[in-house]
Amino acid sequence: MTTRTLGVVMNGVTGRMGYRQHLVRSVLAINEQGGIDLGGGERVLLEPVLVGRSEYKLRELCERHNLKNWTTDLAGALRDPDNALYFDAQVTPARVGAITQAIEAGKHVYTEKPLAETLEEAVALARLAESAGVRNGVVQDKLFLPGLLKLKRLLDGGFFGRVLSVRGEFGYWVFEGDWQPAQRPSWNYRVEDGGGIALDMFCHWSYVLENLFGRVEAVTARVVTHIPERVDEAGRAYEATADDAAYGIFELSGGAIAQINSSWCVRVNRDELVEFQVDGTHGSAVAGLRGCRIQHRGTTPMPVWNPDLPVTHSFRDDWQEVPDNESFGNGFKTQWEMFIRAVVEGTPFPHDFLAGARGVQLAESGLRSSAEGRRVELPEITL
Repeated sequence: MTTRTLGVVMNGVTGRMGYRQHLVRSVLAINEQGGIDLGGGERVLLEPVLVGRSEYKLRELCERHNLKNWTTDLAGALRDPDNALYFDAQVTPARVGAITQAIEAGKHVYTEKPLAETLEEAVALARLAESAGVRNGVVQDKLFLPGLLKLKRLLDGGFFGRVLSVRGEFGYWVFEGDWQPAQRPSWNYRVEDGGGIALDMFCHWSYVLENLFGRVEAVTARVVTHIPERVDEAGRAYEATADDAAYGIFELSGGAIAQINSSWCVRVNRDELVEFQVDGTHGSAVAGLRGCRIQHRGTTPMPVWNPDLPVTHSFRDDWQEVPDNESFGNGFKTQWEMFIRAVVEGTPFPHDFLAGARGVQLAESGLRSSAEGRRVELPEITL
């Protein structure tokens, strides 16, 4: 067995998502399992180099996980020839400059979404990576959720017939920060810091819809700020300048229509924090983070509208649970493994910067639709 080590510059892992999902549950988990098996007796281990602004936080993380490499000097980390990859989990406004540095240093780049704040910046990064010949990828973690993997299985098996519509509900109540602490960082609610649920979630919906049902060709959206004032981590009240709810209608190639509500101002009355109902000519399904329930046309009941009589039928009991049939790993870790293989083997990576740019395009178009009160078409992006 031959083992090689790949240096990975990880920027922004002192934040919640960068630390929990990318450092601990992905990179360190890959090493704990003995690396990535490439076949033919070859494995790859990852050597994380933690980068950030706070020496204290970086040192503490390294001590906690017995890591040896950290620095506040991004340029220095990128100059090191042992570091082949750059990963970015910073706040969005800091992302474009750092990724540009990494590409110019000849590093392969993997990044959290959104790729950039604007479509123009996102396309520029995609073109720069293409011309530099480096592998590039954007996190598209929701494709690897067990519930959506089951949904993909149903689609591939022709369960739905012709897909007619997709209805999605995402969100939960994020506390304002006064009488209970908020579950999300305060920058999420300041547009000047790259916040806003449309920029955050429409990037997700772009790749989910595209990979399962068809590319988004047009959007009609309404974004709002329901909670105008919140309280930050230091107990200071601040103006919430970013949208905290977004309601979108997405027209897909192939004719299906998707409607997705995204909100941090909704109390959950569903089985999971995100759910998608897919209706087709032959069957329907409701998929969440982990579960997926189906109803075939042969077992569909015949509801009759009669408001004068109480409903005694349990419609939920008419649905059947889709079995797991396989072991589902952490979606973030799965995509990390895919990207590392693409880098080492020199193979294409499907969730690249161009796909990330389409996510930014959808968010930007949704914001424009809301501001101008109209339907916005999304032209195909070319490099």
